[in-house]
Amino acid sequence: MESPTVKDPKLQHDPPQWFDVGENRLRLVRAASVRLSALIDVLEAAEKNLRLFFYMFEDDHTGRRILDILIAACERGVAVEMMVDSFGSNGAPRSFFDPLIAAGGKFKIFSPRFSTSYFIRNHQKMIIADDCCALIGGFNIADDYFNVPRPDEDSSAVKDSWEDLGLQIKGPEVVNLASYYRLLSNWVYRDNGNMRSLRKMVRHWEAGNGQFRWLLGGPSNRLSRWAWAIKKDLEQGCRLDLVTAYFSPGQGLLRRIGGLSKRGGQSRIILPGKTDNPATIGASRLLYGYLLKRHARLFEYQPRRLHTKLVIVDDAVYVGSANFDLRSLFINVEMMLRIEDAEFANHARALVDILHEQAEAITPELHKSRRTLLNRIRWTISYFVVNTLDYSVTRRLNFGVKK
Repeated sequence: MESPTVKDPKLQHDPPQWFDVGENRLRLVRAASVRLSALIDVLEAAEKNLRLFFYMFEDDHTGRRILDILIAACERGVAVEMMVDSFGSNGAPRSFFDPLIAAGGKFKIFSPRFSTSYFIRNHQKMIIADDCCALIGGFNIADDYFNVPRPDEDSSAVKDSWEDLGLQIKGPEVVNLASYYRLLSNWVYRDNGNMRSLRKMVRHWEAGNGQFRWLLGGPSNRLSRWAWAIKKDLEQGCRLDLVTAYFSPGQGLLRRIGGLSKRGGQSRIILPGKTDNPATIGASRLLYGYLLKRHARLFEYQPRRLHTKLVIVDDAVYVGSANFDLRSLFINVEMMLRIEDAEFANHARALVDILHEQAEAITPELHKSRRTLLNRIRWTISYFVVNTLDYSVTRRLNFGVKK
């Protein structure tokens, strides 16, 4: 039975509650166990079709469990289609997905061969069931995202999962996401690896201009709709709440964040204090001085590795797959849902409040103590590398970046 719809802007820890926006029902799912339950519920409730795309789908306990659920869906007559990114999912052999194909499911890999689009990664994560229910967000299909112990670990000693976020959607807006998935699927089946057609798809996708906007990011010689939307909101907004795993934007967006204080606005930015990709922390710290001088409030989240992607500017909430770095804004294929609703924005900010309570404030004094000549060199190299190479490559490079 679903939780009752609420209009209370306070976000409860467990269970997350449904929230009405227009004709749609929304639910933010944060805790690892709640995200996993939501994922399984969406898959098992499907009656007609399931469409999935994930950047990372691992051959581990979680991956095998989800694959078994998809195979069972095929066996009960559900049309199942799944696509994964070749770079992100290289931990799973292609034979891992053979049972899904044998059960009647469709499976394809985004840019599987060396081509002009090989270094353009598809970083999206989405599940669509029966064109009426969807789950999007930043999490992948792997044990680390759901607090699942590895075979050689005792369950009581398992490390905390990634701090992440999903958004469950029920209602007519899911039809628009399903329409985009069909467009993406057509590209993968017909033009996989063709950079020109990929750019055309990203450029011509109609995001809409209402309360809900499905914003694509991707390779283009102009601003993507995702980059354009956040740029305009920052230019006009007064309050920014930003939580992101990787923060290394270009000078244009950095200036717009800094400009909030000139209009009497405020910004709260929560970034990782722990990660499996230390170079990304170094890249972020390179920018701290500029933002602190412009009165931005900066925090580093401490309890566990941060992977959440959430941006709130005034009454606009962005949830999806994109980090706040140059790759996510201008190179990788990303999907961010922009929801404009004052009550839902307050609802989402309550989640940011929870993270804020568990984060370390970055004061000018703390930043100055870290800002040695050697660290500045490390941070500068990190900024260049993380905005150039794929995340699966940069996580192996840390250049000595430490807390």
